[in-house]
Amino acid sequence: MNMHPTDKAARAEAERREDATPVLVKVHPGVFLGNLAAAVDAGTLARQGITQTLNLAVNADPPPLTLPDGTLVRRAKIGLIDGPGNHPVHLAAAVLAIEGMLAQTAPGKPSYGAHRPGPLLVHCRGGRSRSVVVTALWLARTDPRAWAEATEAVEMLRRLRNLGPEQPDAAMLAAMEGARRLLAPMPTALATDP
Repeated sequence: MNMHPTDKAARAEAERREDATPVLVKVHPGVFLGNLAAAVDAGTLARQGITQTLNLAVNADPPPLTLPDGTLVRRAKIGLIDGPGNHPVHLAAAVLAIEGMLAQTAPGKPSYGAHRPGPLLVHCRGGRSRSVVVTALWLARTDPRAWAEATEAVEMLRRLRNLGPEQPDAAMLAAMEGARRLLAPMPTALATDP
């Protein structure tokens, strides 16, 4: 959002307007943060070369989508709740899903549809809470020298998305620490070399 209204009704209206517009923010080579409107817009995805999406919203399901060049967008979902109710295991699973999607190659089987490797869009409905927290966890896990704490990555993503202090949701931030602890002992194939 381009403004941080203090009135709850004004904030909700600003978010509703933004939710109708595709939002994409490049956060790392091959990884974008965005919203549902971007995930369902073939032109927006094609302009960035995005060929896969990870949906983190339990309450939104983007339909199958084919890009203008005939590439079928590969979709995955880890349904998170926007607010209280997420277990840290769910957030950790979403981080691992990002790693898996970036590492997996398309096998080219006829039953899988036409797919080609490309960047990943991590999104939820608005791209302000669930996807911000999971992307921050992934950034801190992937490059711990740049992001000693996931909270530092959250702050960077807040700036990139022009979010106010109320985003991400406090319950998502609380679940983030538990997910970080779960992920800490697990090796990552995508971590930056020492």
